[in-house]
Amino acid sequence: MHTKFPYSINVGGELLSLERPVVMGILNATPDSFYQHDEGAEAIRQRARKMLTEGATIVDVGACSTRPGYTAPDEKEEMQRLREALKIVREEAPKAIVSVDTFRADVAKMCVEEFGVQIVNDISEGGLDKEMFKTVAELGVPYILTHNTAIDETEDAPYMALFLRDLGSKVEMLHEMGVCDIILDPGFGFNKTLEQNYIVMRNLEVLHELHLPLLVGVSHKSMIFKLLGTTPSEAMNGSTVLHTIALQKGAHILRVHEVREAMECIKITNELNGCLT
Repeated sequence: MHTKFPYSINVGGELLSLERPVVMGILNATPDSFYQHDEGAEAIRQRARKMLTEGATIVDVGACSTRPGYTAPDEKEEMQRLREALKIVREEAPKAIVSVDTFRADVAKMCVEEFGVQIVNDISEGGLDKEMFKTVAELGVPYILTHNTAIDETEDAPYMALFLRDLGSKVEMLHEMGVCDIILDPGFGFNKTLEQNYIVMRNLEVLHELHLPLLVGVSHKSMIFKLLGTTPSEAMNGSTVLHTIALQKGAHILRVHEVREAMECIKITNELNGCLT
């Protein structure tokens, strides 16, 4: 049951309680996202307003697609996209909790210092920019550590044991560098086979051994539509199924495209667990 792990994180000097699950809404300020993107000032404004109205606690703004086979924009282009998007989000909701989805340390620093972004969401596990861990420590913001390491299991070393060891080593490194608030993301879809994605979901509760809040991002991902033989746009039902399973296994944050549906999922799951909202 989720309430066994009542964490909180420091966002901009205020504590955000994760005793009950919250939703992180995805805002893709990029033309090449695998599923949903929000280009243009009005689209970004409406998207941010809709997510917050429907109950999102965090708005996750990204400007660099991480879909399979993507070509990342250069740092200058990513910064320009984010400046435009974050300016609009801050105008629309100046007090909202905002995270930036980037693997570049200088981009993260710009977003925090210029727009007061409170959380850094790095899909690369610190692997694409060696300055990321140091930069997050200096900024003093929560860091979402996303598992993104290819693992080959053996008879003596099963997948989840190696998975947990990899995440644990990165957590230890971050703590040693002075990062206080770490959120774990199992990294569904990143450097994993279809089978490995479901191994992780099946054993999700094992991650509580690291004693950190847990974020799950499966919304419309290939582990759903490839299994079902459909498309990203047809994966909302599958997303809700996996959101429910993740909540039952103790997820604290759901990173989603459809906020209202995720909020309904949380409300029903809380009722089942005897945790009334």
